[in-house]
Amino acid sequence: MSFYNLSKFKYYVDIRKYMQEAMFYKSENEFLKCELCPHNCIIPKNKKGICGVRQNINQKLFSLVYGKTIAYHVDPVEKKPLYHFLPGSKIYSFSTMGCNLKCNFCQNFDISQSLKGKNAEILGIQISPKEIVKSAIASHCKSIAMTYNEPTIFFEYAYEVCKIAKKHGLKTVFVTNGYIRKQPITKISKFLDAVNIDLKSFNEYFYKKICGASLKPVLEAIKHYYKKGVFVEITTLVIPGENDSKEELTKIAEFIKSIDKNIPWHISAFHPDFKMLEKEPTAIESLEKAYLIGKKTGLNYIYTGNIYGGHENTFCPKCKKAVVKRIAYNVIENNIDKGHCMFCDNKISGIY
Repeated sequence: MSFYNLSKFKYYVDIRKYMQEAMFYKSENEFLKCELCPHNCIIPKNKKGICGVRQNINQKLFSLVYGKTIAYHVDPVEKKPLYHFLPGSKIYSFSTMGCNLKCNFCQNFDISQSLKGKNAEILGIQISPKEIVKSAIASHCKSIAMTYNEPTIFFEYAYEVCKIAKKHGLKTVFVTNGYIRKQPITKISKFLDAVNIDLKSFNEYFYKKICGASLKPVLEAIKHYYKKGVFVEITTLVIPGENDSKEELTKIAEFIKSIDKNIPWHISAFHPDFKMLEKEPTAIESLEKAYLIGKKTGLNYIYTGNIYGGHENTFCPKCKKAVVKRIAYNVIENNIDKGHCMFCDNKISGIY
């Protein structure tokens, strides 16, 4: 296992040696307009976008984190969380630095937010897309996840990893905030199998105040990933006093159902972190309220996470029997055969 520890990280990558020209940008007079995410950054010469990893150098936009891995680890796929994607398997996870959001509650803020300062350094070790895939195979993983920070901002790196992974029979995953434009989704959808998207709130004010973003582009991204055939699971971190009202949770559940009632919804408990240390952890009662709202709305697959003994089993919507039983991130019983319930042969949404 290797994971980030910025205070002790000994590897520094010379960005001049490994720069990669970015996708999705165009010239606007002496500026460059990045068209990767909904921020649509207008970037002057030698400056970077909001994410801190895309820079205008001599009127070309470059990714500064291509191949620069700050964290890699073999995880259970349930930890992403993905409950309808190769249950019980191992997934090779990796990330770079940076993010296009600035969530005050981020649990990986040391790698996602550390590039926002003026003198920030891009840290990491140089690992090529081929080496990522090779490591995943050597670790006996069935899939690769771009996770820990926002994969959208290292799109070029992720895209090459996904292409090579598919050639070797591995599946691929984004764990993402969903702040991405439609064209990049369309481009990578041929090589991307699944996404877990954070739908952080159903309130525009929440997104602007706490995340530095907007709600509508996330909703559009969720719909577009689904439209392009990428399997979607959704996670909502329930934060006391911020996004835990019955009205807002109902709107989230109704939005998910409007796309597909079989999209899994993960309702996750908040723990104080980063700039929200004063907040109390999410009460179990609050998660239970959200769970019941999801059931009442008509969603077929609802889970509660980040707590002990939550709703973590998968039940067949037809016969109501547990087709996957879990304890924490461990699958202890799997009664799905070729995507169907072994008790009643009903199709279970997912990739198996």
